[in-house]
Amino acid sequence: MTLDRELEIIELLHKEVKPALGCTEPVAVALAVARACEELRSGACTDVEHMEVEVSANILKNGMGVGIPGTGMVGLHIASALGVTCGKSEYRLEVLKDIDAETLEAAKKMVADGRIKISLADTTVKLYIKATAVSGENRASAVIKDNHDSIISVTLNGEERLASSANSVDGEQAVENVAEKTTLDYKLTVKEILEFAQSAKYENIEFILDSVKLNYALAEEGLKNDYGLRVGKTLVNKNHTSVFGDSMLTYAMAATAAASDARMAGCTLPAMSNSGSGNQGITVTVPVIAVGKQMGVSQEELARALVLSHLIAIHIKGYLGKLSALCGCVIASTGSSCGIVYLKGGNYDQICAAIKNMVGNITGMVCDGAKVGCALKVASGVSSSIQSAMLALDNICISSNDGIIEDCIEKTIFNLGNLGSKGMQVTDRMILDIMVSK
Repeated sequence: MTLDRELEIIELLHKEVKPALGCTEPVAVALAVARACEELRSGACTDVEHMEVEVSANILKNGMGVGIPGTGMVGLHIASALGVTCGKSEYRLEVLKDIDAETLEAAKKMVADGRIKISLADTTVKLYIKATAVSGENRASAVIKDNHDSIISVTLNGEERLASSANSVDGEQAVENVAEKTTLDYKLTVKEILEFAQSAKYENIEFILDSVKLNYALAEEGLKNDYGLRVGKTLVNKNHTSVFGDSMLTYAMAATAAASDARMAGCTLPAMSNSGSGNQGITVTVPVIAVGKQMGVSQEELARALVLSHLIAIHIKGYLGKLSALCGCVIASTGSSCGIVYLKGGNYDQICAAIKNMVGNITGMVCDGAKVGCALKVASGVSSSIQSAMLALDNICISSNDGIIEDCIEKTIFNLGNLGSKGMQVTDRMILDIMVSK
């Protein structure tokens, strides 16, 4: 692999693997709100009278029932209000990390006073947010599209202001409104991903170990405290050992589900996300970390396995899009299955077998919005992940005669993406109709 290609893949990793505080859909709404408010205030309007927020159906679906960090509340209204009272767009997906008691109370008052309006945008784009801050006759808007932190437009009283309003993030220039390459533009393959994971200079990929620090901290928090449905804690409860046992499978399921328990219930610890999803980032990493700890692998071995896991998930997600009717834990647990095969000394064919085994198993799991119940789906995904990995290591692979599986791994991934992005569109609409009618 050439150095230029290695650097290109590292660029993709940096783009798709980043910290996020809270579920990324309401966080993206808060980011758009914060950016609009900053622009309004730059025009000497200090008071934001009210917010008008338009979102795509998938943003609405994933923002309705999920906990907002540090609030004990759920939904897009409080997320939007916090974008006004404490949001800073320079923090990107950690936009709400400055929340405190004063800004929370101010946000609650905005919601109670009816100053936050959420509506469904007239768009077919899966990921779309337009936030408009209003003060008297003055209006400032920010639009996010396609990626959770991609601000493509900022206007003040109808005038485009984006060119003069880039923000500094950790000493680097965060450029808004830049036409970014999509994941598919990188033209990855499973074979090249494995080659990169094996051969990339360690110092160039060591940053991926930040996934361990952030996501394992969430796992420990979820195992220690009572968040959400307590899926993780229940799996390792000593009273249930006769049912769940005391195996690596149980621990990996518990640790991963516990991280999701905590995150979806509003824990104030950030997750290292993957492809715009914190739960996907958790599911990509924590099972691999758990197996790595059991095996006593080196930091470099763990980093290479995590790079493989992250990139497999990113590759598959490229065909699905950021938001779809297919549950993201299907993609993420497929990545972690590959990472586990790698740690166990598996080869390319066995990694492909793990992917096919996963596609043949839990492909039909639907996304019915972000919520505390996601931890149950995460646990199911991890169980399938480890099962698929162990079968693959024994050279057992689901047949191409089955379902959407093909002999070619890239065709199999394409089929999965096509099913999730196109084939399940009616399912997606039906799920939203059911949710908003309750």
